[in-house]
Amino acid sequence: MKEQTPPVERVVIFDEAQRAWSQEQTSKFMQQRRGQEGFDKSEPEFLIEVMDRHEGWCVVICLIGGGQEINTGEAGLLEWLDALQGRFTNWSIFASSLLLEDDYVADEKARERLEQPEVEKRPALHLSASMRSFRADNLNAFVSALMDGETDQARKHYAALRAKYPVTLTRDLPTARSWLRAKARGSERFGMIASSGAHRLRPEGLNVRNSITPEYWFLNDRDDVRSSFYLEEVATEFDIQGLELDWSCLAWGADLRWSNNNWSNFSFRGTSWQKVNAQTRQQYQLNAYRVLLTRARQGMIIFVPKGDASDPTRPPNFYNQTYEMLLRVGLPEA
Repeated sequence: MKEQTPPVERVVIFDEAQRAWSQEQTSKFMQQRRGQEGFDKSEPEFLIEVMDRHEGWCVVICLIGGGQEINTGEAGLLEWLDALQGRFTNWSIFASSLLLEDDYVADEKARERLEQPEVEKRPALHLSASMRSFRADNLNAFVSALMDGETDQARKHYAALRAKYPVTLTRDLPTARSWLRAKARGSERFGMIASSGAHRLRPEGLNVRNSITPEYWFLNDRDDVRSSFYLEEVATEFDIQGLELDWSCLAWGADLRWSNNNWSNFSFRGTSWQKVNAQTRQQYQLNAYRVLLTRARQGMIIFVPKGDASDPTRPPNFYNQTYEMLLRVGLPEA
């Protein structure tokens, strides 16, 4: 931290750059984990400051995923632009023209910054080929439309997707497990995933508050009860972001419900669900499902519980409209 010489590297690649920490989150980390008081820079600003020590040239490559911010303290695209257009005006900025689309720009301030003439737009900087799924060229478009509540568009995108990439529905968890086992061939990996806010999946035997051990869950074989293959331990968006399976079962929780032609957001507090009103938290929740819906390379099944009329924390109406909407966009039942 005190060393002012430039690093050996002249090129830095920052994956998931939209998840870089804000100044507040970075300061908190430096104080708690490094014992350094008074740190006043965001993660983007600090990185650019270090690279700016170079004479001649250097490059910072930011890989931006649309709609991937899922946690408090993740600054988004704006923090990079703030640093570059504030302190480091001598840097040249190149960006994909697609960054102006809604999936990438969370607010108007970031859009305004991107539209400034010093940001040179290069269409070739958009990485259009999906490396996660060789089958799913239309998956991201389908998921984006679904999370934006554009059901007509979601139906069109799924129609183009379904021949190569199956997305199936069920309300029966044993059926979902059987579907995964039947689909997987050889060493293809499958597992159960769910939102970290889906606390009332516990009666279904899925407890999102029990953390997985990632190295066991992702790497161990079928004979290990801790592995994803056993379909007992459930990975959340925090466990699986940036990683993938061949086949997945997404267990849909009551934290995100389709109601009156739009998404409604909820958080389980104590013994009941509370409406989420803060826009940032609503976006984090939508992004969590966006991440979960794009983790499978070859296909997925979505399990929507039936609920229980005798349980006020999970009555059928918390789930029914979501299931019916997914049917309307064309997803077949298993």
